[in-house]
Amino acid sequence: MAARSAPNCHLRLEWVYGYRGHQCRNNLYYTAAKEIVYFVAGVGVVYSPREHRQKFYRGHSDDIISLALHPERVLVATGQVGKEPYICVWDSYTVQTISVLKDIHTHGIACLSFDLDGQRLVSVGLDSKNAICVWDWKKGKMLSMAPGHTDRIFDISWDLYQPNKLVSCGVKHIKFWSLCGNSLTPKRGVFGKAGDLQTILCLACARDELTYSGALSGDVYVWKGVNLIRTIQGAHTAGIFSMNACEEGFATGGRDGCIRLWDLTFKPITVIDLRETDQGYKGELWALAVHPTKPLAMTGSDDRSVRIWSLIDHALIARCNMEEPIRCAAVSTDGIHLALGMKDGSLTVLRVRDMTEVVHIKDRKEAIHELKYSPDGTFLAVGSNDSSVDIYGVVQRYKKVGECVGSLSFITHLDWSSDSRYLQTNDGSGKRLFYRMPSGKEVTNKEEMKGVQWASWTCVSGLEVNGIWPKYSDINDINSVDGNFIGQVLVTADDYGIIKLFRYPCLRKGAKFKKYIGHSAHITNVRWSHDYQWVISIGGADHSVFQWKFIPERKLKDSLHIAPQESLADSNSDESDSDQSDVPELDSEIEQETQITYRRQVYKEDLPQLKEQCREKHRSATSKRRVRAPGQSIRLHFVHGYRGYDCRSNLFYTQIGEIVYHVAAVGVIYNRQQNTQRFYLGHDDDILCLAIHPLKDYVATGQVGRDPSIHIWDTETIKPLSILKGYHQYGVCAVDFSADGKRLASVGIDDSHTIVLWDWKKGEKLSVTRGNKDKIFVVKMNPYMPDKLITAGIKHMKFWRRAGGGLIGRKGYVGPLGKSDTMMCAVYGWTEEMAFSGTSTGDVCIWKDIFLIKTVKAHDGPVFSMHALEKGFVTGGKDGVVALWDDSFERCLKTYAIKRASLAPGSKGLLLEDNPSIRAISLGHGHILVGTKNGEILEVDKSGPITLLVQGHMEGDVWGLATHPHLPICATVSDDKTLRIWDLSPSHCMLAVRKLKKGGRCCCFSPDGKALAVGLNDGSFLIVNADTLEDLVSFHHRKDVISDIRFSPGSGKYLAVASYDSFVDIYNVMSSKRVGICKGATSYITHIDWDLRGKLLQVSTGAKEQLFFEAPRGKKQIIPSLEVEKIVWASWTSVLGSCCEGIWPIIGEVTDVTASCLTSDNVVLATGDDFGFVKLFRYPANGKFGKFKKYVAHSTHVTNVRWIYDDSLLVTVGGPDTSLMVWTYEIEGYREKRPCDSEESDIESEEDGGYDSDVTRENEITYTIRALSTNIRPMFGIKPHLQQKEPTVDERPPVSRALPQPEKLQTNNVGKKKRPIEDLVLELVFGYRGRDCRNNVHYLNDGNDIIYHTASVGILHNVATGSQSFYQEHNDDILCLTVNQHPKFVNVVATGQVGDSADMSATAPSIHIWDAINKQTLSILRCYHSKGVCSVSFSATGKLLLSVGLDQEHTITIWKWQEGAKIASRAGHNQRIFVAEFRPDSDTQFVSVGVKHVRFWTLAGRALLSKKGLLSTIEDARMQTMLAVAFGANNLTFTGTISGDVCVWKDHVLCRVVAKAHSGPVFAMYTTLRDGLIVTGGKERPSKEGGAVKLWDQELRRCRAFRLETGQITDCVRSVCRGKGKILVGTKNAEIIEVGEKNAVCNILVNGHMDGPIWGLATHPSRDFFLSAAEDGTVRLWDIADKKMLNKVNLGHAARTVCYSPEGDMVAIGMKNGEFIILLVTSLKIWGKKRDRRCAIQDIRFSPDSRYLAVGSSENAVDFYDLTLGPTLNRISYCKDIQSFVIQMDFSADNSYLQVSTGSYKRHVYEVPSGKQLMDQAAIDRITWATWTSILGDEVVGIWSRHTEKADVNCACVSHSGISLVTGDDFGMVKLFDFPCPEKFAKHKRFLGHSAHLTNIRFTSGDRHVVSAGGDDCSLFVWKCIHMPH
Repeated sequence: MAARSAPNCHLRLEWVYGYRGHQCRNNLYYTAAKEIVYFVAGVGVVYSPREHRQKFYRGHSDDIISLALHPERVLVATGQVGKEPYICVWDSYTVQTISVLKDIHTHGIACLSFDLDGQRLVSVGLDSKNAICVWDWKKGKMLSMAPGHTDRIFDISWDLYQPNKLVSCGVKHIKFWSLCGNSLTPKRGVFGKAGDLQTILCLACARDELTYSGALSGDVYVWKGVNLIRTIQGAHTAGIFSMNACEEGFATGGRDGCIRLWDLTFKPITVIDLRETDQGYKGELWALAVHPTKPLAMTGSDDRSVRIWSLIDHALIARCNMEEPIRCAAVSTDGIHLALGMKDGSLTVLRVRDMTEVVHIKDRKEAIHELKYSPDGTFLAVGSNDSSVDIYGVVQRYKKVGECVGSLSFITHLDWSSDSRYLQTNDGSGKRLFYRMPSGKEVTNKEEMKGVQWASWTCVSGLEVNGIWPKYSDINDINSVDGNFIGQVLVTADDYGIIKLFRYPCLRKGAKFKKYIGHSAHITNVRWSHDYQWVISIGGADHSVFQWKFIPERKLKDSLHIAPQESLADSNSDESDSDQSDVPELDSEIEQETQITYRRQVYKEDLPQLKEQCREKHRSATSKRRVRAPGQSIRLHFVHGYRGYDCRSNLFYTQIGEIVYHVAAVGVIYNRQQNTQRFYLGHDDDILCLAIHPLKDYVATGQVGRDPSIHIWDTETIKPLSILKGYHQYGVCAVDFSADGKRLASVGIDDSHTIVLWDWKKGEKLSVTRGNKDKIFVVKMNPYMPDKLITAGIKHMKFWRRAGGGLIGRKGYVGPLGKSDTMMCAVYGWTEEMAFSGTSTGDVCIWKDIFLIKTVKAHDGPVFSMHALEKGFVTGGKDGVVALWDDSFERCLKTYAIKRASLAPGSKGLLLEDNPSIRAISLGHGHILVGTKNGEILEVDKSGPITLLVQGHMEGDVWGLATHPHLPICATVSDDKTLRIWDLSPSHCMLAVRKLKKGGRCCCFSPDGKALAVGLNDGSFLIVNADTLEDLVSFHHRKDVISDIRFSPGSGKYLAVASYDSFVDIYNVMSSKRVGICKGATSYITHIDWDLRGKLLQVSTGAKEQLFFEAPRGKKQIIPSLEVEKIVWASWTSVLGSCCEGIWPIIGEVTDVTASCLTSDNVVLATGDDFGFVKLFRYPANGKFGKFKKYVAHSTHVTNVRWIYDDSLLVTVGGPDTSLMVWTYEIEGYREKRPCDSEESDIESEEDGGYDSDVTRENEITYTIRALSTNIRPMFGIKPHLQQKEPTVDERPPVSRALPQPEKLQTNNVGKKKRPIEDLVLELVFGYRGRDCRNNVHYLNDGNDIIYHTASVGILHNVATGSQSFYQEHNDDILCLTVNQHPKFVNVVATGQVGDSADMSATAPSIHIWDAINKQTLSILRCYHSKGVCSVSFSATGKLLLSVGLDQEHTITIWKWQEGAKIASRAGHNQRIFVAEFRPDSDTQFVSVGVKHVRFWTLAGRALLSKKGLLSTIEDARMQTMLAVAFGANNLTFTGTISGDVCVWKDHVLCRVVAKAHSGPVFAMYTTLRDGLIVTGGKERPSKEGGAVKLWDQELRRCRAFRLETGQITDCVRSVCRGKGKILVGTKNAEIIEVGEKNAVCNILVNGHMDGPIWGLATHPSRDFFLSAAEDGTVRLWDIADKKMLNKVNLGHAARTVCYSPEGDMVAIGMKNGEFIILLVTSLKIWGKKRDRRCAIQDIRFSPDSRYLAVGSSENAVDFYDLTLGPTLNRISYCKDIQSFVIQMDFSADNSYLQVSTGSYKRHVYEVPSGKQLMDQAAIDRITWATWTSILGDEVVGIWSRHTEKADVNCACVSHSGISLVTGDDFGMVKLFDFPCPEKFAKHKRFLGHSAHLTNIRFTSGDRHVVSAGGDDCSLFVWKCIHMPH
């Protein structure tokens, strides 16, 4: 028996010998108290050198591998390895946990570092991305996370001199990070020429952006910013592992065993050489022996050393090195000799005194694993891996005297008998053998061994130690055992790093134990010291020696202060709830409750996905136009039921004396004076727990779900205040508010019963931890200390305190007083230490701190509920008694028994039985409120009378439901074996109840209402008197459940009885005989209905058959479906048939429609299904997937629905949720304005939402991610940097007498000194992204400036001067922009960009919030919107930001942008959302619009709740695609549609439509905050009345239209904004126009090309003008100085290229259709035009003498024209044999050659005008070119980068000075090179801003500017050239 409980003694860790130096660095520090902190295995150690004392931190569950010290040097952070590793921040003084950081990293935490003020901690994970994470460690909250690097990171450090900057280093990299908002953005260190790219092992940050780092080579690398500036060679001779910075300078430590000290400028000061000292361990530590008479321990290791430790002084007193790794050790009985067994099979004996060798023997080849001296000291037994034991005679100088052979496997353990005559062994196969000594003969006779006493017990197998093995496992993982015979304890060590104490002997498997954690992985050996004072254990891999103090039982009694160790990996873990072995069996009721499973096959959360999957299958079926949902609706009126059978303490008085409780998925507020109920219907599945706020006005309820939610709601307004989810699984079974009401604790029903602590208002999780394996029933927060709480449950009472993101729990300590019992309830008492709990045996336990101090017998059977009062307590138990106690549970003051006799006359119902089990008690308003297991709620007056208020069925499914033929009453029958009659009129009470011998499934009233038939589950049925419920008659003809029972209409002559046996029996009621049987069903019967004549039965079966039988004989009839509809049925409850086709949902495969019922006027069909939905359909519901209204209140299955006789009420029963719900029926038209019902149908309306080309374009656009873009031209061939050069014939000798090489390029400003260009600065941008973005132009600074965007730049444009400034921090295209309107955040702008997947890396989509004036980034939010962010909006206070993604779900996210914190996020819609905007007066409400979508959202805590816009109140309104949104007072919302209408919504209901507000789609709307006027912008043809921009009054009733005089046929407005007296308009055609409100005058502020790419670009030869030509068919002339467009020519066709003549008087334009045109600049008249080609003209060039025009085309040709022959333009010749299309052309300076670059990456040179190809490479090299725009040629090989597999360099241009070169590529980069650049991968500078694909680039005259043209962004960028100073 003894083994049934754990031993009562205890081990306490006293000393750890060792330090983890391998694979770990920077893990040794001085604390402020001059103590040393480090770690070994899984233990943090604080060592005081002054007192030679150690303290231990035991909060980790696995090896610690990283450590950081807080700047104040008291707190320590440590990180561990493991599957779910966590970080602990702890106090080195008290060794208590302060905070736990978890749930982010996997594998392990490699590095940690605190920032300068110690508020934040950065950690690096060991996962594949080496995630870097920044924490607010006090709160346990992650602030930011990013993938760190693809390879290992070795060190990370905060820059202590610059805020928000970090540096990390590792394998072949160093990265400099900046933290802004929630995003960590890295810049890679550039090694450059100063040093080799190599692995950096450690770093230290210094002032002035300097960083010092130690490299693998032993050099110190010095960085400034991100560039390597110098290296200190050979600082160490091998890798530098550690570097430390302090006020005086730096210290470095290296692999060479030296420490070097350096001054502040890194000049060497001194060297400390440690090479002579210890080299540390290799391999593992296995050998351990204890001295027989002295407190000494000997260890031997694979590092070949033997060490002797003093257990009293805690010191190493001797060591010596052997030749071989040591595997085992033993000390002779007299303590003189130490024997060591080696890995190579040899054996060495030393003298303990001086460690000199006595003898060395090698008899074996394999390792020796175990040896022991005999108790009399004469023999030494040596066991080896050769499967044998050798016996040596000690006195005969260790001569071999015997050998034991019998084992088939290696020897693992051996023990001598006390008389030295026997030896027992264990081997690797788990066999236990006995031998006679010293001969070594095996003993096979069991009898002989019976009385043998063993001198020691170290074997792992044997009867005495059976208990150390778990019951059902045969694993070999216990490495070592040692028995303490005196103390009757056994200590074991295993592979999991756990030391356990068992009773000795322990005979039965699975004995109870106490366990101790500390070692990492495996413990190789464990031994008692000679006097049993200590246990010594050694760790294999961690090389540590742990010394534990043994505290025997007698000492424990005196020392209550040894609280069970506080540790996260709770040492006294569940497995050894050791003391509980003798707990009595659980009470039946609790047993039953623990069996309940709350898992669902399908959760409500799965519905959207299921629908999507099914929708794919049913695409075709949905094309038919479906009938509208019915106009009638129902509203929940009263619910009969209370969930008591598996819940507790879920019943309370509110502030105003109403009663709040729950049943099914409904929170109920019951007014007992008026007998009415109000409902909280926010849950969608069973509510399992309820708690009330201390002020009694708010309630928290937790539900079942895959990701179950907790709702906190107001009992007054019944609105949700906050919804918490994301941390529990399957369900939430207990909740509790803190005393200040700010926090909430919750417990889940997942396997580990997770406990979460929330700040519920913010919706934030504060802390989370695993609770217990078994069920937890209660969580209670300490009323005095908000950081403490208790949980109670099955064999469980735990006291928790919060530590950052975790909770630390301590088990209640029962001590010798009692055994730990199952706790059913708990409360705190009158001080913070006192707690009280009720047990399953009827006791009340009184706790002080964590110690049980007393128990009091309170009830017979479990104490289920308890409540603390000011001056005492009240308890309730299974015995049905309510007891009042004084404040210390000394006296029971009064008891109330719940009995029928004491029911007061005003009771609403009847007690089912006396003394029902009490599950909830609450006090208030002079009464005691009691909830029972039977589902009754009672109010006990203090003076005794009891009033029954509410009741429902007990546990068990309710299926049977029948309504009375002419009274408002109904009957229900349930599996709880009761039949009940309910009054549905205002008295709402149970009129009668009768217990049945079996549960029932169906019932029915006779047509006169006098009789009631009831079908039971055993195949019998009864007919009872409907008033008295007494039997009239009963039958038992069937074996299976009776599923439906029906009286025939009229006189009720026949009774049809359907059973699961697949028969329907027909009885004659008058004669009480069976008259017919309906046969033919292949499955069980589900529903039966009579026709009105009482002649025909309709029968539905489980196989979905619809059958018809003739009464009374039961003959089967076949009736065509058309006829069925003509038959008049007495009732319709079937779910089959064509008239019910529409009631089956799209996910019909997963769910069943279980019941239906038709109103008597045959208009509305009500149905109930397996998801708990009650739905109303129009009847008949023909066609698939009918539209409906649905209502959620039941949790899982709605088993039956019935209308009452006059259809005024619908009654539904909810199967497992036991509730009976009464709904009032509301006829169409009669509708109070109240929160509307949910009216959603499964499939979006098939009517399309309307069509418009611009909307479709925007909806279907795929945004190119710049970094992934591919080439814009269809090039083919080998890229230039990969081509092999053929050597030319005459490779010139080094010194050549030839002429000097001519200039490559004719230079135009020869006289001046040539100055290279060193930088480009963006000066102007011509362009605005209007074609697919909206609401992206805004006024700033009272209308002096406007802000907008194009490509990846945000532009601030001054209206008066046209000057611009730019925000250039985005790394890809901006898609949306908004301005913060709050005066506190003036000029704050948010912009969202496209991006790749949402992996939080630098290419992930992000939102930047920045100051428009100084362009400072205020915050960067990396988001989980993959693809990009398409809409942003600030809230009313300006503190929140709303963003919408382009991902599949079109996720909506809300941010606190200043902190970078994501508050809430949710899938928005399955189709594109265009805009989402906050209401201008709200921080919680916003509206989203999109493709067939408008939704009204509320932010509650961290949850987003939404309602679809409801159209139903307006006839024929249909859901169209919504494009824009604006707001009015009193919750009005306006949405602009694709058809030009504007919808006006009140709350979320459509209340009117402004028809044709515009003639085309309404793309933009703007609400003016000052006066509430609304501006709309649409797509419209300008006409006399109408315009594309309109200004409306606040209600959108009157308007004034403005025409935009742009000259376009149709104006398409994409953005509107209103300032003082002005309206700002952005159009699709890339114009930004300012319209005066008074005079309607238009002023165009910004122009741009409407469509791209812009292929053609030409700069004027002498002035600061340039031309651009684009796909939109225009050529435009731009003036850089005046910052504006001077002119534009509409060509009517897409233009491809443009060129000025050398004098600037003519312009040549090449078109996409093969035509080209020459214009005169002065008059813009056409001088000549010609079309000789069918394909696009790619480039066009005048020769330098203006004589020839070269025209290059996609037809692989260049045509020459002689301009001196006049405007007829006849072709004089052309170049032949071009392999591919022409890209660029350049003339030579002497007009005689033309170089052509082509689409096959080849450059050709042709003679002009003959068109012959020049092949002589030497001749080509001597040509001087007039211009250079080629991307090909040896001179420019360096412009091709490594990363161009899929992308190209598209354009290039050499400066007029001939020494600089700019290029543009498919990645949207402008690069600046030196010219020529013949070396591959030449050095360059990059300039970002354009979107993907740069198409052309040119220098303007005098090299003053560079102009670049964009492909995707249709924008022109003008860059100012910064020349190097002379």
